[in-house]
Parts: sequence; structure tokens; C-alpha cells
Amino acid sequence: MSSSQFRYTQTPSKVVHLRNLPWECVEEELIDLCKRFGKIVNTKTNVGANRNQAFVEFAELNQAISMVSYYASSSEPAQIRGKTVYIQYSNRHEIVNNQSPGDVPGNVLLVTFEGVESHDVSIDVIHLVFSAFGFVHKIATFEKAAGFQALVQFTDVETASAARNALDGRSIPKYLLPDHVASCNLRMSYSAHTDLNIKFQSHRSRDYTNPYLPVNHTAMDGSMQPALGADGKKVETQSNVLLALIENMQYAVTVDVLHTVFSAYGTVQKIAIFEKNGSTQALIQYSDIATAAIAKEALEGHCIYDGGYCKLRLSYSRHTDLNVKAFSDKSRDYTLPDLSLLVGQNVPGVADASAPTAGWQNGQVQTQYAGYGGSPYMYPSADHAGASPSSGHPPYYG
Repeated sequence: MSSSQFRYTQTPSKVVHLRNLPWECVEEELIDLCKRFGKIVNTKTNVGANRNQAFVEFAELNQAISMVSYYASSSEPAQIRGKTVYIQYSNRHEIVNNQSPGDVPGNVLLVTFEGVESHDVSIDVIHLVFSAFGFVHKIATFEKAAGFQALVQFTDVETASAARNALDGRSIPKYLLPDHVASCNLRMSYSAHTDLNIKFQSHRSRDYTNPYLPVNHTAMDGSMQPALGADGKKVETQSNVLLALIENMQYAVTVDVLHTVFSAYGTVQKIAIFEKNGSTQALIQYSDIATAAIAKEALEGHCIYDGGYCKLRLSYSRHTDLNVKAFSDKSRDYTLPDLSLLVGQNVPGVADASAPTAGWQNGQVQTQYAGYGGSPYMYPSADHAGASPSSGHPPYYG
């Protein structure tokens, strides 16, 4: 490592300043790098605008000098996860970990949306992103000097912390944003609030715990935000493609399982499964909007597996024609003739949409199989006498 990477003019300090760290660097990795030079008494990670700096405080000054001198003269640079780390003395002589209000864990997050205007990120997109980590009670959005911000209230501190740890510094997926927005980065801290006071449902605030809260239509900006129905929910722009968020996913949900579930309401053209923010999601394409609307109405909130597992949360996608691989573990194009041949050959795991099981084509199925939880997904076992499956896997639709 060249000497230009160190500040020799600085006064030695027990505190060492490390730069160019991997974004995901954790305290244990810092300690592993520094502990051979002496006793470490304190650390401070995720420092700086890019959260790629840190401070390490040694018990003795000579220990810090030993580390800085070693890497200043060594031909092998300090590295964490294969990334070169630059080391110098800090201008502070001890680390003071005074927690600001934003560092004290709470159940409400203060979120700053970087790179966007207030009308670029709807409250429904915010709800979709944060609901991946648990039930969102309330959301309030506003504009401050720092930019467009939101308060997002969860049930408890643990859920809020999980969302913050996973999303802080990340970007909202591009397909959820308007075409003119290049990116939207999330910066978040904890709020001192514990229970937001939402007076009415609008495009700026939402209380998901109170369906009877009045809707303030005068607060709606029709040019910027979608209209809300009488129930305070967004009147979505319909599409022939559904976006499915799969909650409480205790068992695998494959392309074939989704095809069987959604084919009960019409011909499925394409399916794509993907992971986002630690949750499994899928895009399901029908030939027309009417079929997608019927499927959405019928399947929203239902569970694929008995026992409340793999619950579906459905919304309309902006997509109208998916570009997917014809036949893979995560995607399928059923419009291609070779896939219909595969179904005809009874390939294991590929459902025969052309021969649906009797009773699954209308709403009566829910009462027909009430013993399976009343869900259209709870497909009875292969034993027509009603015996439970013995394979150890839960029954599912198909």
C-alpha cells in the first residue's frame, strides 16, 4: 500500500479511522481486522454519508500506532471482503457513542426518500415495500427541508428494526416508480413517536387499522395520486398482469403451484417468480383485464396451503406483457406450444390447465370443501375418501 493512503502529519490517537469499507461491514469484521494489534474497547460503524467508514478505539495508544505503522509499511493492504481498507489516525481521542433520538429503537420509522419528489412515490408503494416485514399500522407522509419523508408505524420495535436493517440505504425497485425517476434511495432512523394520529384517509396519510376512518376527498390530488374508493382504498389502475406478494411462506411455492391456483379463474399466459426485500413475489399474466380482475377478487387474502401458510396479497402490475424465460424454475411462458406438449406428456409438477378438477371453476368450491379451511387453495387429497396426505407435505391446490 502506498504511503499516500496515510496521514503521517496527524497526531497519533488511540482511535483509528477506517475508510472504504464494504457497505454491509459489521462490527465483528472490524474487530477481526484490528484485534491482533491490541485490546479494542469501542467501535463505531456505518459512519459517513455512504456509511462506509468506521472508528476503532484501542485500549493503549501504542496499539493504534502499531496497526497504522504495520499497514503503512506492508505490501499487503488491509482488506475486508476483498476490499482494500484505508487506515489513518482519527482526530478524536475516544469514541463517544451518544445515541441521538434517531438511534433509539422504536416502532415508528422516519423514512427519507432521496432523489424523488413527493408525487413520485405513492403511499400505496410505501405500504407495499414496508409490508414485506410485517403489518403496517399507519403511514403519514410530508415534505421537510430534508425532502420527501414518511412516518411508518409497525406493531412493535422488532418489526420496525427488521425493516430498517433490511431497507436503510437500499432503493425502491424501479418498476414501482414512474418512468422519469432514475432511482429512489431510502434513508431511515427511528422516530420518537409511538402511535401516529391519523385523522382521515388521504393520499398523504393512511390508517390501516381503522377501515371506518373518513376519507378526505379534498386532500386528494387527482393529477398526482390515484383516486380512493369509499372504503379509503386506492382505486387501482387495472391490468391483465397481477403482482402477488406471498406472506407467511413456510412451504415452497413453485411456478406450477401458482399456475394451478390462478388457472382456476382463466387461462394463465405467463408467470415469473422473484425475490424482493426478503419476500417472495410473483407476476401472473392473463390474456385480458377482466380475467385478472376476477382472479384478484377471488384470491386476495387466501392461503395456498392449509393452516394459513403462503397467503396471497394481490395488486395490479404496471406490466402488460411479461418478458420471461420460456421454461425455468422461476418463470414459465404458457403461450409457447412446447409447454402445452409438456403438460400433455404428464411431466411431474406441471399442471394440466386444460382439464381442471370439477368444482374449482366457480365460487361454490369454497363451500364444497369447507372442511379444508374454506379456501379455494385447500385442495383435497388424492384419496377421494377424504384421507389426509401421508407424504408429510401440506395439501395445496393442485
